[in-house]
Amino acid sequence: MKITLFIPCFIDTLYPRVGISMVQILEKLGHVVTFPEALVCCGQPPFNSGYWPEARQVARPVLQGLADAEVVVIGSGSCGAMMKVFYTELFAGEPEEAAARALSAKCYEFSDFLVNQLGVTDLGAVFPHKVTIHDGCHGLREMNGKAPPRALLKQVRGLELVEMAEAETCCGFGGTFATKFPAISSAMGEVKCASAAATDADFVVSNDSSCLMHLQGLLSREGRPLKTIHLAEILASV
Repeated sequence: MKITLFIPCFIDTLYPRVGISMVQILEKLGHVVTFPEALVCCGQPPFNSGYWPEARQVARPVLQGLADAEVVVIGSGSCGAMMKVFYTELFAGEPEEAAARALSAKCYEFSDFLVNQLGVTDLGAVFPHKVTIHDGCHGLREMNGKAPPRALLKQVRGLELVEMAEAETCCGFGGTFATKFPAISSAMGEVKCASAAATDADFVVSNDSSCLMHLQGLLSREGRPLKTIHLAEILASV
């Protein structure tokens, strides 16, 4: 299969190891992977802020650039939800409505694609650490992505998965929400960090680097030894 990766701007700019890990995993499974470097943002920040005309300007090149893709795999539940769920809303009644629906049908979040499309759960990964999962809001609620990451982590050698009480609670990042309401955002993140720390885990794992960036900043300022890591990085560990 020829798989087109959409690498979110957070990963492209700050966490390239996540994208590299996704490529390594998919190529290991025998697939051809391509990455259109010109597509650098899905348009979610202006969309979430209510600037829909501006969001369409950002999203149109994405629709055009992915029109011929066989399947699109996204390393983020948040950006995945934007493209799979909210593009159809953003372009409803617009000339690109049909293109948005066509793209939606072939977009998958990374863990969902591995488990539910490829039927893969065991990648031969080795990660001898205790981890707990943060369910990012969009991946959980818009992409129905609770089960796939857990199915994958349970097959990792040496890994101990411990669920935190607040696994499904928002971390407080929310993109532009964190800049508009920093005090609320930090307070929400502190609840998540405390819940994760209570598990005595070594790492918090998620499908969203943006959530992990927010949590790592809070954990570091609190002086906690707990670290964050994207699911793909664990699955690429041998």
